[in-house]
Amino acid sequence: MDLFEAIEKRRSIRKYMDVPVEWDKIVNILKAGRSAPSAGNLQNWRFIVVANKQRRRQLAEASLQQYWMESAPVHIVVCSMTKKSSQFYGMRGERLYDIQNCAGAVENMLLAATSQGLGSCWVGAFDENEVNDIINIPPSARAQAIVTVGYPDEVPPRPAQYSMFTTISIETFGWRIASESQALRLYGLANREKIEKIKSMFEEITGKIKHHVNKAISKKDENKEKEALDEEHKDLEEKHGKEKLEKTDLQRHKDDLLDRINI
Repeated sequence: MDLFEAIEKRRSIRKYMDVPVEWDKIVNILKAGRSAPSAGNLQNWRFIVVANKQRRRQLAEASLQQYWMESAPVHIVVCSMTKKSSQFYGMRGERLYDIQNCAGAVENMLLAATSQGLGSCWVGAFDENEVNDIINIPPSARAQAIVTVGYPDEVPPRPAQYSMFTTISIETFGWRIASESQALRLYGLANREKIEKIKSMFEEITGKIKHHVNKAISKKDENKEKEALDEEHKDLEEKHGKEKLEKTDLQRHKDDLLDRINI
């Protein structure tokens, strides 16, 4: 599945089939999570895979009684190692970068699930202390999210979205425009000249490279042709010299016979 197709198709699924999920698909989801970017490349996330039915029920209870979570055969609890980020970035690392790092990992996992035909949901409402007790999270870590995974048993409609010109500003915050087409037109006009200039420079450089390559190839072919002619000329000279030598030997033999006859 194409990335943009996965982005468009992803939905928050809260109803799952009673079908187990293949382990290799779960591994792919975990790989996608650990491939996310992180502040300073700390990778200070930890993923706890929960498949035990009783634990899943406990997590649903701890998540403000969201019992629909029980129907998902797999829960992935995403935790941050707070001590690691605070050592490098202080309070900002613990309060902001931890959340950003884990959020990036969660989004990757959601898209990986969708691309494999699975449903998922990002759960952020839960009692941290209860979750800590259920899966033994140490004081040096903090639960940031729970991702439910399974085969979807529902097809939620596309949620309503604000239009681009409501959520996007150009150059400065809050600079509003009338429509999406106007935004694209203005941005296009501002950059068209630069794009054309870069395109022209690229074509010029490409043309020069082609010219030099063709020139080098032509020179190489000329050298090969010259070498071939020289070799042919050398062969002719050797052949001519051999014939000349044979004629000289024949003449000497003839002269010897004549001398004998005269005697």
